[in-house]
Amino acid sequence: MDFVTAVKTCVMQKYCCFEGRARRSEYWWFALASFICGMIPLIGFIASLALLLPGLGVCVRRLHDTGRSGWWLLLCLIPIVGGLVLIYFYICDSQPGNNKWGANPKGM
Repeated sequence: MDFVTAVKTCVMQKYCCFEGRARRSEYWWFALASFICGMIPLIGFIASLALLLPGLGVCVRRLHDTGRSGWWLLLCLIPIVGGLVLIYFYICDSQPGNNKWGANPKGM
């Protein structure tokens, strides 16, 4: 998935979708877009608020893709360690085949 497709998928098609699975490329391209929008002076705060729900959605879908529940996102409440563990989960490869959150988005 490329940059534009990932942003369109997260913002337009799955704005507040917490079901299903998201590939690594979808998550990381959207994270980059969110970071860039947040760096723009004056409108960065508004853009960050607008991208909050799609960001949470793609995080949960990424955790589903690795075979974990979306509740693992609460690890971000643990300072430093929680964020590092979540980054590790986001880096992990997709769980092969189908899992309880749907078919593998890689089409394996």
